Amino acid sequence: MTWEYLIIAVVLLIVALVAMKVTGKNFDEDMNKLIKYLGGKDNIVDCEMSMSRFKVTLKDVSLADKEGIQKLGAKGIVEIDNQLKIVFDKNARTLKKYIKDMR
Repeated sequence: MTWEYLIIAVVLLIVALVAMKVTGKNFDEDMNKLIKYLGGKDNIVDCEMSMSRFKVTLKDVSLADKEGIQKLGAKGIVEIDNQLKIVFDKNARTLKKYIKDMR
């Protein structure tokens, strides 16, 4: 179970890096904001990345601040059940590259 939180933290870290690169904001501030906007670290169950979407499963999706996430660089957010699919468009390709480079 601990490794799952580590994977989630790494993916969130990468998302924050991409958001920081796009907006030029402070990294630590963006990382904390992203976790806060997703309802806190205890609200995050799982996450994964596809070509243009970052999909995160939450315990309580009503705790997520979609407007705040968009301010960090998301182009769109789709809510399905307890999941948020966050669209990063061209930024998602950069995020995917970071994930590939980590392996």
